Amino acid sequence: MSKLDQPLTLPCGVAIKNRLAKASMTEGLADPYLRATDRHARLYARWADGGTGLLLTGNVMVDRRHLERPGNVAIEDRLGVRQLEAWAKAGTTNNTQLWMQINHPGRQTPKFVTRAPVSASDVELKLSGMFAQPRALKEPEIEDIIDRFGFVARIARETGFTGVQIHAAHGYLLSQFLSPLTNIRQDQYGGNLKARAKLLLDIVRNVRSKVGSAFPVSVKLNSADFQKGGFSAEDCTRVVGWLVEEGIDLLEISGGSYEQPKMFDMAGDSRKHDDPLTASTTRREAYFLDYARQIRKICPIPLLVTGGFRTRAAMDSALQENACDLIGLARPYCVATDLAEQMLTGVMTETPRMEKALRLGRWRVLGPQSPFQMIKMINGFGQQAWFCEQIKRLADGQEADMKMGLLSALRTFQANEKAAAKAIQILAR
Repeated sequence: MSKLDQPLTLPCGVAIKNRLAKASMTEGLADPYLRATDRHARLYARWADGGTGLLLTGNVMVDRRHLERPGNVAIEDRLGVRQLEAWAKAGTTNNTQLWMQINHPGRQTPKFVTRAPVSASDVELKLSGMFAQPRALKEPEIEDIIDRFGFVARIARETGFTGVQIHAAHGYLLSQFLSPLTNIRQDQYGGNLKARAKLLLDIVRNVRSKVGSAFPVSVKLNSADFQKGGFSAEDCTRVVGWLVEEGIDLLEISGGSYEQPKMFDMAGDSRKHDDPLTASTTRREAYFLDYARQIRKICPIPLLVTGGFRTRAAMDSALQENACDLIGLARPYCVATDLAEQMLTGVMTETPRMEKALRLGRWRVLGPQSPFQMIKMINGFGQQAWFCEQIKRLADGQEADMKMGLLSALRTFQANEKAAAKAIQILAR
């Protein structure tokens, strides 16, 4: 018997209607003032109507000076509350949970957005010259960031979002503090793991104080950074224990960073949905599931695993063995907004399209991995651009363009990003 359509009750008492989650994907739909727009409402209304139990937003930034990309929503005050209310109303239709993901990029912000990034320490992100040298945050600035997370969480609740997720994964600021590769501080926020985790734990406490005990508070955490000497699986397990003590309601397990983008793993998979499922295939599909199994031993709270699920059989298997409680999908939703409904009902009205949707997260437009780094980068960034452009089409009321080319998507994406960055900079003067 499948558990996909069964509800999940969180420690705070809130129920999620089924076990499918639309994981966070950056939208890039904000206006030049970094406010939400009608496109957010239109996009999330489509996803909510599609039957998914939980929708996680893309990065909502706590500081407009520091963005993951142009087009992020940033909240520093109560301006733009009306737009947030419209977004929340649209995304909570059909008894859907809509949680705001709250983030700070730290050093992972492009040069064309800012040439003065901040981080735990002044360790540069060396990736084709796209990122500027960061400076280490001072302690008063860290305290300000803690307050900013709490403020944004309170605004989320006031405007109708039904939960929040604190992003401490993928190499963004909180992940930078957790990793000994990027945190070489010698004060209370650096050194041993407990000190490196202090910022995350302080933010969790601050957020909880702002939203209360009955409002879902989630954390997205790396299972590992997949870099030698970085944040390890053992580190993750210890941090999870501390998060459980803080009383969070849901933990999402992911991994990687811009330098090691494991969260964008794209190993090929040509199986059909109803093919027999082997243990090796399960591991290949859900590439963070083994970490979740280890974390489950010390984590009594619900677990969300995102990354690699491409068949109903693998999803059912993970839930049945209690390795996780929610299944996170991301890129397939860029093609099929009603993916959840069709999976849960078993009525695949557009079977070829739906099957392709479930495989797109591992789709290689340029074929197998190339030994040439430049081709690898074009492949990776091109795929990311392709999905970002599809999100914009959905937000404009259109359908996904399956014939869109990778290189044309990349050119369009880059041009739009630079134009948006310029518009933001002009308004900031």
